[in-house]
Amino acid sequence: MSRFVERAENTARVLDVTWRMSMVQRDPAISEGEWYAPLNITGTLFPFQGRYSQVRADQVLTFMALDPANPASILSCAKQARENARAVRVSLTSEMWEVINSTWLELSKLSGKDLSANPQAFFDWVKERSHLFRGVTLGTMHRGDAFQFLRLGTFLERADNTARILDVKYHVLLSSPEEVGRAVDYYQWGSVLRSVSAFETYKRVYRDAITPLKIAELLMLREDFPRSLHFCVREVFDILAKLSPSPRAEVLRLGGELDARLRFSRIQSVFKDGLHEYVIDFLSRTQALTEEISSTFFRSHLEQPAQTQDPAVPPLTSFSS
Repeated sequence: MSRFVERAENTARVLDVTWRMSMVQRDPAISEGEWYAPLNITGTLFPFQGRYSQVRADQVLTFMALDPANPASILSCAKQARENARAVRVSLTSEMWEVINSTWLELSKLSGKDLSANPQAFFDWVKERSHLFRGVTLGTMHRGDAFQFLRLGTFLERADNTARILDVKYHVLLSSPEEVGRAVDYYQWGSVLRSVSAFETYKRVYRDAITPLKIAELLMLREDFPRSLHFCVREVFDILAKLSPSPRAEVLRLGGELDARLRFSRIQSVFKDGLHEYVIDFLSRTQALTEEISSTFFRSHLEQPAQTQDPAVPPLTSFSS
């Protein structure tokens, strides 16, 4: 449930930044090229091209925001979050359920509508609903295992999304020397930061010009920024330490290994060895951790003849699932 809520917010963030960047670009060809990013980040370029002949702003907005046939769309995420919430209704507070349910009802009314006239208002609304759900959860939910699993899903999804943004945008962070310093180049780097609400944080932490090395360091290795890879993985590891059935469990080992890798990495070494390769390795390790979480906490219980928990509760899955 929490992964779908976070996923809807992340998709809204990426679409919002893409829309803003397409408005900045003066070259129509480059402007339309910006719309490949949301499809690549969510891994939906192939199904999109199977239904549309061109990658255009209006078509990508429809496909990524309100298309019920696209499992990665904001509408589909809201529906899945609502269905999962209904399956575990007894573990949620009434306020949490009301936010999830009302969000889905409002989105279902928009299905099939054209957002290209004023998409930013829609993106802001989606982000606000996610923030509202998170705030209500922190303010009303009992701090038991259900709360810990909800946080676990949130941080796994957030880390996955930040890594995907870095992977798709890494060519921006590795611009050629001739391109560095251009106005468009500055806006491209700024768009990477804004996609994870990191622009103000960057200015506060580094207090100087935007550089690719420091952008990558903030989004990957800083432990004090709540959408960085390191922050999210550290939270995941701490939660797994509370939930793990054994201090020597494989799920805890994988989480600790990933946390240590980020803790002791240096951004200069990451760039030297290859930013793209580092991010791909991170996504692979995160996927392995996700599968081990599912095996440890969900699948083993669901395979037992005597069910002790609701079989409708789905295991944690990867983004592509």
